[in-house]
Amino acid sequence: MYELIYMKAEFEPWWMFEDWEDTIITRKTNIDINEAKEQLREFIVKFREKHEFEAVKNECFYAFWSVNEQAFCEACDDNLQIYHGVFILKDGQPVKSIIM
Repeated sequence: MYELIYMKAEFEPWWMFEDWEDTIITRKTNIDINEAKEQLREFIVKFREKHEFEAVKNECFYAFWSVNEQAFCEACDDNLQIYHGVFILKDGQPVKSIIM
């Protein structure tokens, strides 16, 4: 089965840093690939309407952001960009979705 992941973080989803799972907002599990792709399409449409910028990496990670959505980092004394990332996993590995 597949998982659809929506995460919100101060880094793009393709980095998958050690604690990346702490940034998950929505995790839909035990869905088939068609359902996962349809839900991914819905996220993409919604985020394209809402955010100025987007990037796709490795045909599976989708990132969306707006310049005005930032978080202040006390350790670095600077604002960090907030990214909305969506992607599909199978057995914990990213799946190429080829949805544009």
